[in-house]
Amino acid sequence: MDVFVQQLVNGLTLGSLYALIAVGYTVVYGILQLINFAHGEVFMIGAFGALTTSLVLFKGNTALWTLPVMIIGAVIASVTTAVLMERFAYRPLRNAPRLAPLITAIGVSVFLQEFVRLNCFNQVCFSENLRHGDPITIWPFPDAKSKIPFPQIDVVTGNALKVGGLIIQRPAIFTIVALAVCSVLLWIFINRTKLGRGMQAVSQDPDTARLMGINVDRIIVVAFVLGAVLAAVAGVAQGLQNSNIDYRIGFLAGLKAFTAAVLGGIGNIEGAVSVTGALIIAAGASVSSDDALHARTAVIAGNVEGGVVADGTVRLMASARVRGDLKGSEISIDEGAEFEGRIDASFELPAELSGGGRGR
Repeated sequence: MDVFVQQLVNGLTLGSLYALIAVGYTVVYGILQLINFAHGEVFMIGAFGALTTSLVLFKGNTALWTLPVMIIGAVIASVTTAVLMERFAYRPLRNAPRLAPLITAIGVSVFLQEFVRLNCFNQVCFSENLRHGDPITIWPFPDAKSKIPFPQIDVVTGNALKVGGLIIQRPAIFTIVALAVCSVLLWIFINRTKLGRGMQAVSQDPDTARLMGINVDRIIVVAFVLGAVLAAVAGVAQGLQNSNIDYRIGFLAGLKAFTAAVLGGIGNIEGAVSVTGALIIAAGASVSSDDALHARTAVIAGNVEGGVVADGTVRLMASARVRGDLKGSEISIDEGAEFEGRIDASFELPAELSGGGRGR
């Protein structure tokens, strides 16, 4: 039962992340009847925006006060991407057949992935010494071709918290609180502001709303901005939870968030149903991963909890020191740390932690 409850807590954390992304899908679809498959890349760019802000402004400083600035940097990156996407990719196709913007969305998604992967901002721009050709990079943008460590902010990250028999990671608390705050602010914006009421009118009947004097183009831009802001917050949460990011994180997370939006009822601009759908999907995934844990690896007891997803990825969350043989080499997990990777070889944990269990 303790493992089951632990997996539900993990599902709540994962669902909160998906929900922040899913709201962007459902708000845009509710206004424009467009499935924006590039929204996952807006989330990914938000994570890189936060990382770049940290590298450029703070140079390794992980104090708590840097987190709001990183979030602002993520929001600027995501909102800029979303607004440009709407203006140059989707607006010219506003009256085109529905298949055209759908294909465009997929193309924009691939373009943004490759744009970040090729690291277009970090190319060598000039040489200080033409004779020796020593290259100088003007902007210290991160190299996105491999996983990049994400700044682990003080207080928000660190040793896991133990509540009874449950282990709660500190970034999980940040993600859940962020979802709660963003949901409340979104509800207030939709129901208590002039722009929000305009969004409700456009979602019901855009032609009548236009006749009533509502600027439909402006409302559509606002919808993209709202989705981008929430995706940016999700990008920061993703970096804090996983400790690293790369250019591929947007595709799979976006796909799961889209599924959550559909399950919750895509098109509700208040986004509450998308939150519900995300929590249901993540809770189911966590419980399923617990079944895989029993089938494919040791059931780890004591101060260590483990989880396995369908592709064979294992995550160990430890409040004690663990040693094992993963991929043929010895690893150790210090107190409160996490390890994530694939199991390609059998490994054995100490008897006092694993009950003598052996996994593969």
